[in-house]
Amino acid sequence: MTQSELLSSQHNDQTFDDVWDEIEWRGLVHVSTDRDELKKLLAGEPITYYCGFDPTAPSLHLGNLVQILLLRRLQLAGHKPLGLVGGSTGLIGDPRPSAERTLNTKDTVAEWVDYLRSQIERFLSFDGDNAARMVNNLDWTAPLSAIDFLRDIGKYYRVGTMLKKDAVSARLNSDAGISYTEFSYQILQGMDFLELYRTFGCVLQTGGSDQWGNLTSGTDLIHRAEQGSAHAIGTPLITNSDGTKFGKSEGNAVWLDPAMTSPYAFYQFWLNTLDADVVPRLKIFTFLPRTEIERIEALVQSEPFRREGQRVLAYEVTSLVHGVAATDAAIAAAQALFGQGELGDLDSGTLVSALRELPNTMASPDAQIAQLLVDTGLTKSLSEARRAIAQGGVYVNNAGIAQDDATIGAFVLPGGVAVLRRGKKTLAGVFVE
Repeated sequence: MTQSELLSSQHNDQTFDDVWDEIEWRGLVHVSTDRDELKKLLAGEPITYYCGFDPTAPSLHLGNLVQILLLRRLQLAGHKPLGLVGGSTGLIGDPRPSAERTLNTKDTVAEWVDYLRSQIERFLSFDGDNAARMVNNLDWTAPLSAIDFLRDIGKYYRVGTMLKKDAVSARLNSDAGISYTEFSYQILQGMDFLELYRTFGCVLQTGGSDQWGNLTSGTDLIHRAEQGSAHAIGTPLITNSDGTKFGKSEGNAVWLDPAMTSPYAFYQFWLNTLDADVVPRLKIFTFLPRTEIERIEALVQSEPFRREGQRVLAYEVTSLVHGVAATDAAIAAAQALFGQGELGDLDSGTLVSALRELPNTMASPDAQIAQLLVDTGLTKSLSEARRAIAQGGVYVNNAGIAQDDATIGAFVLPGGVAVLRRGKKTLAGVFVE
């Protein structure tokens, strides 16, 4: 399925009265400005709205995907999206709770701007009456002098209000404190909204709920500078039901770039979703209609062992991000690893990616398989490895190993890899030099 075919296959659920009711049902509204006004606004004539993405890494992650899909859902309702990549705000970065950010070079940020722009563009339609538009806040920030910034924008801000923002107050109470650079971030983001309001008539900004202070910075600035009305929607942060977060700051981000999180690892992430999290993630990350999600919800409750919800979720989101072919390859790799397909038939890149997600080791062709069981952690000792082989419980590339002195060289697959398995489910990878 091509990108244009994928976009044309996406639809909002017509069983809802309007798009506001649908995004509320899907759990996409954690906090917002006046809900009644937003419902009227989104049910009326097309509006222009935006979301900003800072290039603080060379790829977007699944938290950003929430925002992109909200942009797309509102576009499907007839509204006009602006995707903003922060060429200027990315040079600073919004305040983190604990410490100052390491500032990236201007060249690095400029390169990442292009990466993020290309990722966002894949999810939006740039055709028709409500075609998406990409913008870069460096275009209006770079020409602005410090004096003009302070006179024209800074005068509308009150330090007392700025100090009350959650991110700022957290840093003020920490040992690290906060620099003026990061303190000023909320002004820059507010200025973005004002610029888009003036240039495009943009009246809505979306973002994560942890950005609420920055979102309202823009709505307040528009009210003060233009006596205009603008709105904001803060989406929920993506966590497991146990409260575990995902993102760059937690060190466990799931990236949209296949070079940073392979399609196999991406698929496995969704496949391993806890039962309690399946339905909320189906609502947020897929375009499946309410009737289908409710059908899956009933199965998750009555027959959780089937893991139907996890399989549907993994297939839908991986296809959305990486395409159907990459998703099918990831599924084939997972099946072949457990003896339900031919490992030799797999694309070598997919197989290599899959094995990097498993315990693995480097080895020479003459390395003994018994020793590799120890090196990869499949057994605790060489004697245990030899017993496992003697009992018929060790496999290389799904072929049983009978000799405890067998070497890995005869089993190497294209890509220079081999798959170790102990028993039915315990796997490891070997990269043969």
